[in-house]
Amino acid sequence: MAKNDGSVLLDGYSLKILSELQRDSRQTVQQLSAAVGLSPTPCWKRVKDMEAAGVIRGYTALVDPEKVGLHLTVMVEVNLTHHNEELVQRFEQAIAASPYIARCQATTGQSDYLMTVLAPDIKHYERFLHETIFKLPGVTHVRSSIVLREIKSEIALPIGLPA
Repeated sequence: MAKNDGSVLLDGYSLKILSELQRDSRQTVQQLSAAVGLSPTPCWKRVKDMEAAGVIRGYTALVDPEKVGLHLTVMVEVNLTHHNEELVQRFEQAIAASPYIARCQATTGQSDYLMTVLAPDIKHYERFLHETIFKLPGVTHVRSSIVLREIKSEIALPIGLPA
C-alpha cells in the first residue's frame, strides 16, 4: 500500500471514499458505500485500512470562527535568529502549545514560519504578540497581515486529480 515517497497507493474506490468523507464524514457506512458503488463490508474495510495507514488522520467538525467570537484572522510571518536544533525545537513546542495559533508551517523564502492566528479582536492580538510571540525563543522578526476577508477556505484535499 505504501509507495517509496511516503504516500499510499490508493485505487479509484479508495479515492472516491476519501472524497465522500471529505464532503461529509458523518455518513453511515451504508450511505458511503452507496455513494461510491461498493457494498458496505468492503467499504468499511477500506475506511479502516486507510485509518490504520494514517491516510485518514481523524474526523472533526468545521466551526465558523465568527460564530464563536474569533473575528480577527492574522497571517503572521516569523523569522528566527538562527536554526540550531534546540532553538527550533523550543520554538515549535511553544507554537504547538498556543491556542491562538490555528496553523503553523515552516517555510522557505522571506520567513521561517507562516502562522494563522485567530483572535477576538485587535486588542487581543496585540496582547498575544507581546505575551507570546515576542517572548518565543529566537524570534528576531515578526510581520503581521490582517485578513480583510476570506476568498477561499477549502479544507478538502484535491485528491484523485490527474497527475
